[in-house]
Amino acid sequence: MAEIKPFICIRPTAEKASRIAALPYDIYNRREAKQETDKEPLSFLRIDRAETFFPDSVGMYEDCVYQRAHDLLWEMVEQGDFIQEKEAYYYIYELTMAGRVQDGLVACAAIDDYLNNVIKKHENTREEKEQDRIRHVDSCRAQTGPIFLAYRSRECIRQIVNEAKHEPPVYDFTSEDGIRHRVFVIRKKEWITAIQETFQGMKEIYIADGHHRASSAVKVGLMRRKQHPDYNGTEEFNYFLSVLFPDDQLKILDYNRVVKDLNGYTAEEFLQKVRERFDVFSPKKEALRPEKKGEFSMLLEGNWYLCRIRPEDESRDPVEGLDVSILQEKLLKPVLGIVDPRLEARIDFIGGIRGLVELEKRTREDCAVAFAMYPTSIQELFAVADAGMLMPPKSTWFEPKLRSGLFIHQI
Repeated sequence: MAEIKPFICIRPTAEKASRIAALPYDIYNRREAKQETDKEPLSFLRIDRAETFFPDSVGMYEDCVYQRAHDLLWEMVEQGDFIQEKEAYYYIYELTMAGRVQDGLVACAAIDDYLNNVIKKHENTREEKEQDRIRHVDSCRAQTGPIFLAYRSRECIRQIVNEAKHEPPVYDFTSEDGIRHRVFVIRKKEWITAIQETFQGMKEIYIADGHHRASSAVKVGLMRRKQHPDYNGTEEFNYFLSVLFPDDQLKILDYNRVVKDLNGYTAEEFLQKVRERFDVFSPKKEALRPEKKGEFSMLLEGNWYLCRIRPEDESRDPVEGLDVSILQEKLLKPVLGIVDPRLEARIDFIGGIRGLVELEKRTREDCAVAFAMYPTSIQELFAVADAGMLMPPKSTWFEPKLRSGLFIHQI
């Protein structure tokens, strides 16, 4: 059973929420982060990436950077940019993108559920990436970036969310990228109890995005347990900030690939290698998007080719049957020499939000070939996690992105 509890939230004042809310810290490099914080001095990115306060000669992971993040967060709380609720509530985080609405439940998940695999993972994490967020959470004494969780939809929660959205939202703004953000508070005790009990009946919840943030939050909680051996399990460090979405509202976008060279082949030789492995259809000049699982499109020398996976290469294995796995094992690895895409500098990954025009741009500028994938489904993600397996790198791209700074969980 899953423990998903309401929490006492620290959140921005209504008039400052749109200015404080920021995209996740890890989509920016240092220069881009500095540009964003210069543009919006209230952006939560200043706290998430406090190195923006320092010259480039100061390393991103220096002690002073984490201390600055702590100081700025609590200065903003003290001066009234943030407010602290008096009681523990759930929140609804509604995001609308291109007319499609998804309702996330903002809550806290138990680190024991993460450790016991009630909260299931589908990615490995890297120690060096974890260490940064471990130090950030520990220094700030707060979790500031929510973990994106998914669950199999329940009618009870859907009904409560729909009812709660009849109340006025505490936030309602549209960000620069056109995403509308609305937040509602679930205050009724009977609704809170019903939500808690519904999650207690679930045997599994899934990390959709944010594996490193989740692992870091859990490790800080375990550190605090060692520091407080008399803990009883109810302390806030035993929980981590999450936004939980029902599976039937989530949309995964394609995660596409571009490769910088053809590994010594001419374009004609490479195309022949592709034809040996996949069914390849006549080229087109206009951008071509795959329309179903088992298809991908390839851009080579200005021509788009629809490619189809052959029946003998399909697999019922949750990982081997993924389109991205078949492309990797049948083409990228044996033909283009991309053995480990996580480490290979010759391959880049392009989120579907950037469209096929980005693939065309890259093949004109610095890449020899591009592959547009059909999106991995949420059910495929669940199947991999249920099997205790791992997705290949860059298998899923979720949009819209959750904003940081709208909800803060003090530990």
